[in-house]
Amino acid sequence: MDISAQAAAAVDVPPAPASIHWIREPEALNRWLDRAPGKPLALDTEFERVNTFYPIPGLVQLGLDGEFCLVDPAVAEQSRRFREMLADPATPKLLYAMSEDLELFRQWLNLEPAGVIDLQIGAAMAGAGFSLGYARLVETLFGETLDKSVTRSDWLARPLSEAQQRYAIEDIRFLEPMYEWVTGLLRKRGLEAALAEESTRFADELAGQEDPDNHYLKLRGGWSLTPQQQGVLRELVRWRELECQKQDRPRNRVLSDALLIAIAENMPGSQRELSNIQGVPSGAVRRYGDTVIELVSKGATADNSGLERIAPPLSRDQQGFFKHLKRLFRKAAEDADIPMELLAPRKRLEKVVQHRDLGQHEFFQGWRAQILAPVRADIEELLKS
Repeated sequence: MDISAQAAAAVDVPPAPASIHWIREPEALNRWLDRAPGKPLALDTEFERVNTFYPIPGLVQLGLDGEFCLVDPAVAEQSRRFREMLADPATPKLLYAMSEDLELFRQWLNLEPAGVIDLQIGAAMAGAGFSLGYARLVETLFGETLDKSVTRSDWLARPLSEAQQRYAIEDIRFLEPMYEWVTGLLRKRGLEAALAEESTRFADELAGQEDPDNHYLKLRGGWSLTPQQQGVLRELVRWRELECQKQDRPRNRVLSDALLIAIAENMPGSQRELSNIQGVPSGAVRRYGDTVIELVSKGATADNSGLERIAPPLSRDQQGFFKHLKRLFRKAAEDADIPMELLAPRKRLEKVVQHRDLGQHEFFQGWRAQILAPVRADIEELLKS
């Protein structure tokens, strides 16, 4: 879809502020947020995450009713209204590619934001393309080129440079105009409610993936392990997640995914056997050896008959079926000008192939039901074959 002709003519873009507005006190932030009740809140964060498990907040950027401010994390976390607005489903929170921001809020503030709107999803629904970068969309819609030179700079240092502060404001200045542009197009297509629905579904999915009990399912390389070995892997991965949280260290600094899979496959019964597994560092054996051996024993002797298995690659027969099914989904996606990757992500479509069931995957619920209605009968017929 050519979106250039539908650019900023339809929406007003607030000008870049002449000076940067910082809010330095929690009560001042409370008052600032109360200025425009019910209006969408443009939201972004900057953080550091190099040698830690948890992201370290560096800056919060806020936009409300055409005004913008920068807030230090220590101020934001003490603001009663900031927390209330994040949790309020009636106040739309406008973000772009929001996954890391939501993770930060969960871990930093122990808070699950509600009413979130991911405008990267919205742009895809509006026909701009899947997973489009913020700077590119800004340039296409509004004709402004963003300076990205300070993207990877130190956001924990103070004072922030003028370039950093300008960059931070630019990351929120266009969110409300984008929201107006997206909702205008979706309204014409009968999909206005779809953006909030899909943003909420995506946020819930992200939160579920952080559950230590289910994290082993993300280790796709462990699909060939037996149920017993996958039970061991689940124990090992759960332990590593909790250990990384306790130590605030990245996963690979404890034990990598590949090593956890290797340990689950070999199921060592002693530290010597653990040491003989290729790649396991001697330091890890000394530090975690007893714990790992206990976890291997626990997982190996548990009843793993009901354990959810890691999804395997599709078989040759399933790949052929997948192509037929994908063709029907792609037709619906193209007819509706919705990216296939958004309508039917590959992993979700593979689950349909593996289980021959659409019910649990919600393809015929919500906004997807509207898009897939023209091909629903063909899809159901194929699944019965």
